Amino acid sequence: MPPTVILIRHAQALHNLGFEQCKELREVLKTTLPGRLDPDLVIVSPMARTLQTALASLDWLQETGVPFVAHAGWQETTDNPCDWGVEISEVSPSFPTVDFSKVDPIFPEKKAPEAKLYHFNRQALVTRAQTVLAELYARPEKVVAVVSHSAFLSKAVSGSMYHNADFRIFDFEEPVAADAAEAKSTAHPDLPPLVYRLRERDETLKGRGGMGWSPDQVRNIGDELAD
Repeated sequence: MPPTVILIRHAQALHNLGFEQCKELREVLKTTLPGRLDPDLVIVSPMARTLQTALASLDWLQETGVPFVAHAGWQETTDNPCDWGVEISEVSPSFPTVDFSKVDPIFPEKKAPEAKLYHFNRQALVTRAQTVLAELYARPEKVVAVVSHSAFLSKAVSGSMYHNADFRIFDFEEPVAADAAEAKSTAHPDLPPLVYRLRERDETLKGRGGMGWSPDQVRNIGDELAD
């Protein structure tokens, strides 16, 4: 059985509201998850704000031995400076309890031909989303928490909207064959097959996110992404 997935958007900058948001997020997660949904893996985009958010809000999991693993596939969408990470050799010393060993060696490159999975266009971004979802679907854990970014989570992965430091809980739908998936992708004909889809649980879908901070809106996968 594939894992239940908790998708978390990073908090605001720590010099702004970030610390307070992480404090509130930590309290809600630590109060509501244990005994019901116990993450046995945390995957985090290898960018400073996601790493900071993961450690500030989920540190109680790390204390029980839950591994924190950085994954380039969950980085943000654009190739703007604010969405471009730094070399792992630069960021990893600040986060010694996170495993960076499996980060794609091409990170943070997003423009070179060999980095096509990270290019800023609809087909590449949805392909990347389907790639990380396929990986999640095959994982042995029962519950996986992922700390990522608003545009990638909303426009390419789940369709749901995310306020800073809010979270949503999902189960996988049954994967469909590629030819059937293509037939369902009518909003954007250029999309790759949407073989893997997430179904949000009512507890967050109907509550504007787990923190109650997020817009009550669901978009089509691929909406507002560059052609």
